[in-house]
Amino acid sequence: MIELHYYPSNASFAPHILLEEMGIPFTLRTVDRANNEHKSPAYLKLNPNGLIPVLVDGDLVLYETAAILMHLADCHPGFAPAPGTAERAEYYKWMVWLTNTLQAMLIHYFYPDRMASDAAEVKARAEAQVAPMLEQMEAHLARHGGDWFLGEHYTAVDPLAFMLCRWTRMQANPAKTRPALGAYLKRVFDRPATQRVVAKEKLPEPVY
Repeated sequence: MIELHYYPSNASFAPHILLEEMGIPFTLRTVDRANNEHKSPAYLKLNPNGLIPVLVDGDLVLYETAAILMHLADCHPGFAPAPGTAERAEYYKWMVWLTNTLQAMLIHYFYPDRMASDAAEVKARAEAQVAPMLEQMEAHLARHGGDWFLGEHYTAVDPLAFMLCRWTRMQANPAKTRPALGAYLKRVFDRPATQRVVAKEKLPEPVY
């Protein structure tokens, strides 16, 4: 049985959606972040970084959201392009870009005090850096015109893109204000799997 160690509205949101999309059996294990359970000795044995999520799949203990998504997509076909294709290369590119570029900058936005004593300045600069990244996503979606981030087919990229765009919802110009990106986010939001996760995690409005 697959176990997803999660906390509502955290980076576990994307793999939670993908597991629901796949329709495979899995168990949710709540990590009580409010009481710093993610920093407990027991949890640090699963993820020495003390971050959420962790996926336990048999003997495999896996952390890093993008890695979890790619592992699930490899084990349960239908959520990633075929290996060795140009489409697969695009899939890798966007997976890495989303986690290494957009998500990394969003971490500075949410935790500016980790970077400098002037947290307000760090947060403002991070938000300014996120804006052109969202424009890059907007241009990509407008260019190919498909329903999903990579085009015609829903893939493991979609829950990650949705989650990260969701994290901009309190910014001055959130992702959903852009025409193509906003319509795309609505399509992901409307999927039954996303709706089930939103309900299970009891996410408040606005969801994205």
